[in-house]
Amino acid sequence: MSHTTSPEAQAAASGFLRLAGHPVRWQLLGELARSDRQVRELTALVGQRQSLTSYHLGQLRAAGLVTMRRSSADGRDTYCSLNLAAYRERLAESGAALHAGLRLVPTELPQLAEGLGGPPGRPPAQSAVRVLFLCTGNSSRSQMAEAILGRLGGSRIEAASAGSHPKDLHPNAVRVMRERGMDISGARSKHLSEFAEQRFDYVISLCDRVREVCPDFPGAPAMVHWSIPDPAAEAAGQDSHPAFVRTAEELNTRIQFLLYAIEYSQTSSERS
Repeated sequence: MSHTTSPEAQAAASGFLRLAGHPVRWQLLGELARSDRQVRELTALVGQRQSLTSYHLGQLRAAGLVTMRRSSADGRDTYCSLNLAAYRERLAESGAALHAGLRLVPTELPQLAEGLGGPPGRPPAQSAVRVLFLCTGNSSRSQMAEAILGRLGGSRIEAASAGSHPKDLHPNAVRVMRERGMDISGARSKHLSEFAEQRFDYVISLCDRVREVCPDFPGAPAMVHWSIPDPAAEAAGQDSHPAFVRTAEELNTRIQFLLYAIEYSQTSSERS
């Protein structure tokens, strides 16, 4: 059985592989796959001049693989984020351009959640994977992330959230989560000091400001930053509901990829 693709698809696949396969861009993609980073941080991590780093980031941005936004903590800084969903799709299309059997299909999340809970024949882990989400007010982003991870992660994940300056839960956070079948109306905003002595596997900051004041946690957890705008501030003076919907969608996508990383880490630990 022959497999043919259009010249356009073949050219797109070849272009994507050249783009992603450049040594500096591959380094940048690897760093951004782990955490959002400032341009100056990426410059130091890849060991290149800032002008060259910015050039390669521009190439990735033009391809829709990387987004850049001004820091909410310091407007002189710029945060870069990797669009993992777009990268996965481009990678899948590139495989399919060579052969239909090479189109990558990600593991379904329901199966992943069952795997985290322990499928038949696999001994259960001794403790849940603990994840702490941080933002400034603990009134929207981090509360939404806690709820989404709690839903998607199942019993093998223990999610929590806190803020550096807690304030009341935002009504649109409650509304958007209710639209997704999750009730967070009874959630309490908490100060990050409540968790300062606790051990976590992942500490994820969702706000540029809180990243700069995040304390050290026992046990050297993986420190991850997702630079996500405050949906309440993004739509100040207007109906902020659409901004909260976009935030929930971004969190949902990022958390799905987090679960893949957790599952891979757990599986690798069991094999070693």
